[in-house]
Amino acid sequence: MTTYVYQTIPQSPDEKPEYFEIKQSMKDASLSVHPETGVAIRRVILGGFGILSSGKAASQQASVGSTGCCGSGCGCH
Repeated sequence: MTTYVYQTIPQSPDEKPEYFEIKQSMKDASLSVHPETGVAIRRVILGGFGILSSGKAASQQASVGSTGCCGSGCGCH
């Protein structure tokens, strides 16, 4: 089961959305209403996470990623 973040859809400009988490299978469709209250909701798309590192390996990896070179003479296809 995956935990997804949802928010309520404000019905007026002064209403603030409420955020909450719901566990669902990745195969399940996004919910459109809160399962307990019936309030309209939408899934919040969050950014992924990356692995941060430092040192020589990190700078080499960053330069390879920015140039598209795979490290074997840039003749990769």
